[in-house]
Amino acid sequence: MNRNYSDGEFAVEVSKLTRDFGHFRAVDAVSFSVEKGEIFGFLGANGAGKTTTVRMLCGLLMPSSGTAAVGGFDVYTQVEQIKNSIGYMSQSFSLYEDLTVRENIQFYGGVYGLKRKEIRRKTEELLDYLNLWDHADQLTRDLPLGWKQRMALSTAILHDPNIIFLDEPTSGVDPASRRDFWLLIYELAERGKTVFVTTHYMDEAEYCDRVSIMKQGKIVEIDKPEVLKEKYGSESMQQVFINVVSEVIGE
Repeated sequence: MNRNYSDGEFAVEVSKLTRDFGHFRAVDAVSFSVEKGEIFGFLGANGAGKTTTVRMLCGLLMPSSGTAAVGGFDVYTQVEQIKNSIGYMSQSFSLYEDLTVRENIQFYGGVYGLKRKEIRRKTEELLDYLNLWDHADQLTRDLPLGWKQRMALSTAILHDPNIIFLDEPTSGVDPASRRDFWLLIYELAERGKTVFVTTHYMDEAEYCDRVSIMKQGKIVEIDKPEVLKEKYGSESMQQVFINVVSEVIGE
């Protein structure tokens, strides 16, 4: 999928970003940039450091060292501005199970400081956009996981952010639901949103404009999927990932 990016303008800029937990280095001096309007895939096995990196970029975890800016805001000194300007969907389902879909959307509209009239309008827009009308008044706990993920996405984009972080958004859902979710991601990108998505499903890398591959806290490869497949003589990103990890281990 080809889009025109603004030259020299980045949604996310990271340089030597590092995070230590005691003597354990979870993220090891990673550097990369994400262009505006790009679907950027952050790939790696569980424990590679993806979620820790995302939490630092979302202002939820302070880096140990290095620099990073999200939407032009500094991760050290402008955390509140970052939180107010991004959408974030966490790895674990974090909405209220005892509220309906509609009530959850309305609650988060209040959290974002939207006015009542705007909350009503946004609720209707999101129920329509995500095809959730049939489930609008259903308790969240009774929804299938795939629909819960749609609902979590709705709260992440409720305030119309330009940058959206999705941390393992399709983990545990069936293949059909994963495909439908990625169609929503494409639609967001077509509307000019920057989508930063972490995943350990290598087939999802095929849907991204560019991907990075993390291994033990480091970025060991970054480029367009088609470039990486050609570089490693592979037909799929799954094969690329295996080759990259094997090459790193063999160093």
